[in-house]
This record gives sequence, C-alpha cells and structure tokens, in this order.
Amino acid sequence: MKIVDLSQQNTVLNRFVSEIRNVDIQRDGLRFRRNIERIGEIMAYEISKELDYVPLTVKTPLGQSTQNVPVDNVVLATILRAGLPLHAGFHNYFDHAENAFVSAYRKYIDDTHFDVHIEYLASPSIEGKVLLLVDPMLATGSSADLSFRALCTKGRPQKIVLAAVIASRQAIDYVKEHFPEDTIVYCAAIDPMLNEHFYIVPGLGDAGDLCYGEKE
Repeated sequence: MKIVDLSQQNTVLNRFVSEIRNVDIQRDGLRFRRNIERIGEIMAYEISKELDYVPLTVKTPLGQSTQNVPVDNVVLATILRAGLPLHAGFHNYFDHAENAFVSAYRKYIDDTHFDVHIEYLASPSIEGKVLLLVDPMLATGSSADLSFRALCTKGRPQKIVLAAVIASRQAIDYVKEHFPEDTIVYCAAIDPMLNEHFYIVPGLGDAGDLCYGEKE
C-alpha cells in the first residue's frame, strides 16, 4: 500500500493546514471552508500524477499541439457533511468526474464507545473506474471503511485512492489492514494519536462543526 504524507514536502499546502488547525483563525467559518477547499485543490493536483495518460492533439489558431491528458474515469466520493468543502476543491480539478456521496456518522453508545452507521448512498457505478474517496479527518478509519464497502455495492473499482486532510497513525494502520493492498492513501498531514473520544490529536477539532456550525 502506498502512503503519501504531503506535509513532508515544503509547499504552500502546509500554510493552509496550519491555518485550519489554528484556534483563532478557524473561528472564521468562511476562511476555514475555503482553506479546506484549497487543500483539496492541491491534493487533487498531486493525486492526478497517479492517473493514466494518453497523448491528445488539438488544433490551435496557429497549428497543432499535443499534450498528455488523463484517461481514467474518476468517481469522486465523499462523506457527508464535513467532506463537502474538500470534495469541492477536488471537483474544481477533477471537473469531469462522476460524484458519489455517503452519509456516515458516529452513534455513541457512551462517552468512549460508538458504532458507525451508514444512512444514505448516492453513487454511479464504480465498476472499472478510479474511486477517489475524500474525507477531511481520517481518525479511526472505520467511517472510511464502511463508506468504501457501501460504495463497492456499485461495482468493483479499478483503482482506489483515499485522501484525507489529517489522518491519525491508528487510522493509517487500520486502512492497511482493511483496505485492498493496492490502495493509495494521500494525507496533507499525519498526526500521532487519538484521544479518549477518538478525535485526532493535535488535529483541529470537529471539521463538520467548524465548516457548518455545531450540531445538537
């Protein structure tokens, strides 16, 4: 399994990640959402290097030009609700992609135990396509796993790419154990641990609440 931690590179991506972590800056919901979207755009560019390409010749006003262009059929999937700004950033670059949406949420049994429930799935066929599953926070990995299994009711993808803004080491280990071994994982940052409520530490808090307001 290929794991890519983009924080190991010195790029402008790190500034956007720093801002979404910052408790003072993240109070601005508009800026928080836009930074998540910009992170998605940068990650989409990086992930585009994993696709297959063929030469395409086009007519210009003064002649002809040939560039290599991607040929993969991409299905861009995300987990509601926190995944929407990240999905938007990816969709700005993968603008020809088909789209899929999964509703996955934690149902707490008590303060430290929960089950993940899937309530909604809207997806095209993913048979033989590149499934790009994006979610801001990869905490335990269980939501991504159940979402992936739900999406696989729509076919067998030819390639699987999992993208997260911040992942925990525990989630990376979980993905290695539960996802197909040829899965490609991209993260803007990988954090060392989870707290007793299974939030990523240092993380950034609840991405969905920071995007759209607190829920009851």
